[in-house]
Amino acid sequence: MINPHDVIIRPIITETSMNEMANKKYTFVVDRRANKVEVKRAVEKIFDVEVEKVNTINMRGKIKRMGANKGKRTDWKKAVVKLTPESKEIEFFEGM
Repeated sequence: MINPHDVIIRPIITETSMNEMANKKYTFVVDRRANKVEVKRAVEKIFDVEVEKVNTINMRGKIKRMGANKGKRTDWKKAVVKLTPESKEIEFFEGM
């Protein structure tokens, strides 16, 4: 994973993730093959911040039905990134 934009797919904007921003924790959807070290490097490079800790969670896709047909959403990986106390905040999330 050379390009950091291939590791970080998009931010997760929910009520819970917005409340965690007060503790300098930010939530992202990341590539399923990315490990914690790659996520840390990608966030530091893209947003120019210092990362203290990364937690990753593999999320299963939900089973969905449409009449008699069954389908499944894709599996995905979530990363919760905690910044150091001295680090600046991520500007993308300010004002939300």
